[in-house]
Amino acid sequence: MRNIPFEMGLHLPKEVQLHRLQNIILEVLSPAQREILTAYYFDGQSIPQIARSRGIHKSTAFRTLRRAENNLRQYLKY
Repeated sequence: MRNIPFEMGLHLPKEVQLHRLQNIILEVLSPAQREILTAYYFDGQSIPQIARSRGIHKSTAFRTLRRAENNLRQYLKY
């Protein structure tokens, strides 16, 4: 698993932040965002690998990942 920033401006215990992150991934992200984010951060796949496996262009995979990350940042602010 790649480094996931648990601090992100919050002063909550790591376990609480991880639980919030899991809930956001499951409840807020679209299925495509969830799949690409999981493949990238948890499975260690590269953007080109993700794009090939889904049959999409690399830029589409990259933009979807960035949208997922932005959604996570937005929801973790509160």
